[in-house]
Amino acid sequence: MSTPPSSSVAPRPATRQTTWPPAPWAALVALCLGFFMILLDGTIVSVATPTLVRSLHTDVNTVVWVTSSYLLAFAVPLMITGRLGDRFGPKRVYLIGMAVFVLASLACGLAASVQVLIAARVAQGLGGALMSPQTMSVITRIFPAERRGTAMGVWGAVAGLAGVGGPVLGGLLISPLGWQAVFFVNLPIGVAGLVFAWRVVPDLPTHGHRFDLVGVALSAVAMFCLTYAIQEGPVYHWGRITGLVSIPALLAAGVILLAVFAVLQACHSAEPLIPPSLFRARNFTLASIAVAMLASCNNWGLPFMLYAQSDRGSTVLTAALLLVPSAVISGLVSPLAGRHVTRLHPVLLAGTGLGAIAASLVLLAVQLSPTTPLWALLLIIGLNGVGNGVAWTSVSAIASAALPPTMAGAGSGVYNTMRSLGAAIGAAGIGAVMQTRLTAEPAGPAGHATAMGQSLLFFVAMLLIALAAAAALRRAPDEAPTA
Repeated sequence: MSTPPSSSVAPRPATRQTTWPPAPWAALVALCLGFFMILLDGTIVSVATPTLVRSLHTDVNTVVWVTSSYLLAFAVPLMITGRLGDRFGPKRVYLIGMAVFVLASLACGLAASVQVLIAARVAQGLGGALMSPQTMSVITRIFPAERRGTAMGVWGAVAGLAGVGGPVLGGLLISPLGWQAVFFVNLPIGVAGLVFAWRVVPDLPTHGHRFDLVGVALSAVAMFCLTYAIQEGPVYHWGRITGLVSIPALLAAGVILLAVFAVLQACHSAEPLIPPSLFRARNFTLASIAVAMLASCNNWGLPFMLYAQSDRGSTVLTAALLLVPSAVISGLVSPLAGRHVTRLHPVLLAGTGLGAIAASLVLLAVQLSPTTPLWALLLIIGLNGVGNGVAWTSVSAIASAALPPTMAGAGSGVYNTMRSLGAAIGAAGIGAVMQTRLTAEPAGPAGHATAMGQSLLFFVAMLLIALAAAAALRRAPDEAPTA
């Protein structure tokens, strides 16, 4: 019998398709580039405040809104934009957000008045809100559990670098190039990041979520009331804003609306915006509480910068450079800590990081004086970097480990909302504490330094809450909730 032609040989079984992208680390780098840019813009403008007052012929209170409007527009829609990624795909939402952010950055740099600049900053914040939840969501979905800790370590390192890098980069750009440079720097980074993300970030499966429009409206209004009241409370001395509107009334309205939102979500007969089952994941809930308190401590640089400039005679740039050891060490430690997230008990890893940050702040509170040796400051700031690298990595990895793919967007939105609220609480709280301590201490460099040091203990109190949440973490990953 003749041999059949090769074309008649039975074909091999088709290879099973997988959602694992061909280059997950390239996707991580692309996402972290955008994440870095978002966080950087939350702090880089603060250095430009005096220049903006002069160049735009306005006052400090108005210029403060250049930063506040960005943070407000960024924080309010996070719970919604996280769900958008589940519905339409995190890559698509991320790319749209990046495009909005880049165009808004161009508008910021071209602004001829402070009003136009504030409006463009609102657009920037909305673009950032579209992007931010997608970064954590994609990392959760493209990395398996055993590699996710290292990936979240890189993500956490980026957060640490951006927090310190804003004032440093702002100081380097503004002196030779003007205030517009802090916005124009986003253009090459943003365009490169947009193309890079389009090429390497995978198209992940979407989930047919329906949007709870009542929940969207309630969550947005509640978040606006809370975030605005927390951010602007110190400006209005926690009293009346105008007419019947006051900071306490906004806080009360925010809390009430959030409570109504929570009840409606629990009773939702179809599909809620934030599934209540998400909070039955013990480690996710505890990690979200911990990250809010941890994010509040990002503001510790404010009293330290005032100390360095007022009591040590440092320039803005020199004072900012004192924070570099924290950023560099955090960047080195984060990936190392990430490799051990799945090997060590979460209480041990998260507790060590949070404890190191608390210890560094206590040491600064004790040591700050006009004559504190530079080497002592740098050692303590280095310890702060170790703590940040371990804490951000472990807390973020623990939270992401509790999220199933179908709830990655919603969970990331909640997690990032908690982080943003914590940062706002820290900014408002430290302002009030500094004012109280300055009133209590005698005038002069020594009294000012003491007041700034004592103010840092506010963040230690926040970290004690984070440590309490971390102490209740479980070693075994939570049972993944269902959508």
